[in-house]
Amino acid sequence: MNGKNIEKRLFEELNFLKKQLGEIKEHMVDIDRLLTAEEKELVFRSFENEAKGKLIPLSKLEEMRLENV
Repeated sequence: MNGKNIEKRLFEELNFLKKQLGEIKEHMVDIDRLLTAEEKELVFRSFENEAKGKLIPLSKLEEMRLENV
């Protein structure tokens, strides 16, 4: 192989790898979107507490904080 053929082959390989890398990136899972078992349990309990009316609105918490200052 001469220098031009080697150069052409290298560019073809690099372009192929670049394309593959793009496809891999498209199909990667965003780890920040996954919940651990503990986080899932916390979310589930939060929904349960909301349904039972056990949650305190943020505005109420802010009022309580201001009263205690």
